[in-house]
Amino acid sequence: MDKQIRILIAAAALALAPAALAQRWEIGGGAGGSFYPSNTVTSGSASATIDPATAIAGGVWLSNSINSHLGGEIRLDYTRGDLDLTSGGTTASFLAEAYTMHYEFQWHLTNTEARVRPFVAVGGGVKYYRGIGSQVEFQPLSQFALLSQTTDLKPVASAGGGIKFRVTGHLGFRVEVHDYFTPFPTNVIVPNVGSKISGWMQQIVPMAGISYVF
Repeated sequence: MDKQIRILIAAAALALAPAALAQRWEIGGGAGGSFYPSNTVTSGSASATIDPATAIAGGVWLSNSINSHLGGEIRLDYTRGDLDLTSGGTTASFLAEAYTMHYEFQWHLTNTEARVRPFVAVGGGVKYYRGIGSQVEFQPLSQFALLSQTTDLKPVASAGGGIKFRVTGHLGFRVEVHDYFTPFPTNVIVPNVGSKISGWMQQIVPMAGISYVF
């Protein structure tokens, strides 16, 4: 088993520890989109834009109510799409995927008995980047960076919010958005010698989903 996958599993086990104290549970899943603000890679006076394409996203979660307003949730989100490196009308694309495993605390504006529960969330965990595109002998714009068929595991910070709706006694529906931040995955998007990539990697994930409350 890949070492980084083992780390993800260990992180999930640790994140479940706070949830084990809960008296009320929610399990669910959802789908949505993935949007990455662009980053810039520079080489001398020249520059290129790293602009991951808008893609689909999916996620699953297990939640608990710590008290009437505070809750905790462990999540696994998945995204898959093209990484685009662009400069002067030339584009290099490479397929990649990412798994985000994290635990977050959620503060609800209404109590556990309310049918509508707006919430805000903050948390952290790990994000696993993986380049899965086909390597080519010559990649356009390789003087700036190489898009590689490798992996990178980074710490992730998350913030977000949404609204939970109780449809029936056990069926729930939610809409939400999460904002993820990691150090730049330089093992997958590798700056060439003399190049520099600015900023962190940010991912915005809006999602809608259903859950079972018990």
